[in-house]
Amino acid sequence: MPRMQPTMFQQALGAPFFRLPDAVRRLHSVRGRETWAGRARVERGRNPLARLCARLAGMPKAGDDVPLRIEFDCDPRRETWTRDFGGAHLRSGVVLRRGLLRERLGPVQFRFALHANEGVIWWTVAGARLFGLFPLPAALFDGVRCREFEADGRYRFEVEARLPLAGRVIRYDGWLAPE
Repeated sequence: MPRMQPTMFQQALGAPFFRLPDAVRRLHSVRGRETWAGRARVERGRNPLARLCARLAGMPKAGDDVPLRIEFDCDPRRETWTRDFGGAHLRSGVVLRRGLLRERLGPVQFRFALHANEGVIWWTVAGARLFGLFPLPAALFDGVRCREFEADGRYRFEVEARLPLAGRVIRYDGWLAPE
């Protein structure tokens, strides 16, 4: 019988992955295709530059209690996340290279360092590239943060992106459960 390879998040976090709450471990243990559904609240920035950045990255529109479905297509080397925020689709590919998760959103490829602490996964930007070619200073993205955790037995998430000059580009939070 072939040995099952660890998921990307198991590889990125190592032993701390196995100390995460059940709901967080379950979501990041997906192999193959699986759909999760829940609800989200989405806030968009009002600054014209923030609106332009959100549009270029394909971010969803603002809304309270937005239905959310995410289809995960995962193998140990690559994950594809197809998000549906009430009809607004956002798709990204995520790969693990040199201990960092790489995710492309619009024209920017982010490199995220993951940290697990007290039941929470924290994502921080360790680098970025425009069109995958031109390096951008990581300090530009100090205001980009993600937090994953469990509350009331559910997987929960909080994502916020603030940029210099633009301010808040987007903030969304919510919950997901296997569909």
